[in-house]
Amino acid sequence: MNDQTLENVEKLKQEMRRGIIVVAVMSRLQDFQYGYAMLKNLNDKGFEIGQDTLYPLLRRLEEQNMLESEWRTDDARPRRYYRLNQTGHEALELLKAEWNNLNEIVRRITNETE
Repeated sequence: MNDQTLENVEKLKQEMRRGIIVVAVMSRLQDFQYGYAMLKNLNDKGFEIGQDTLYPLLRRLEEQNMLESEWRTDDARPRRYYRLNQTGHEALELLKAEWNNLNEIVRRITNETE
């Protein structure tokens, strides 16, 4: 495979990941978590995501009334903690169902034999 093809494949892989990042992040927000802990958790599970992706997504989800946040100043550094609200839980269940449906469809298509 030549370098251009490898570069194109990397771009396509990034596009696929962008489509599922919301589900991955929302899945980590069952209980209050702060951003860095969420990044570490996702990265430890093999889903690499950067701060430049996570924090804008969290703000967008909050603007869409999918999650709630609160500042905690118990530690040396104040941290903003996030978790899904009821609307976010309902949305996550719908997104997971859609992901499972699409995943099954893609499996059928890619495993098709003629």
